[in-house]
Amino acid sequence: MEFWLKFLPIIIYFLLIIILVIGIILGIKSINTLNKVEKVVDDVNDKVKSLNGFFSIIDFTTDKIALLTDKTVEGISALISRLFINRKKKKKGNEEENE
Repeated sequence: MEFWLKFLPIIIYFLLIIILVIGIILGIKSINTLNKVEKVVDDVNDKVKSLNGFFSIIDFTTDKIALLTDKTVEGISALISRLFINRKKKKKGNEEENE
């Protein structure tokens, strides 16, 4: 029994030292990994900033194209509605003359 009372704390301390060393190693590796991730994020951020001008040009162009198509559709629908209104007026005028 006396052997276990002397030997068991030594084993526990040895295992705690091993766990502490493993924790320190994992902490250092995680710091290195986070530094690499930060470099990748910075690189992606720089590339996105370089494309912002291109995206603003595309946005401006699509806005103008949408405006042009809206005006075109509006003009065509106004033309078609005028044709139908004129035909209805002519039919009403012919019906009134016939009566």
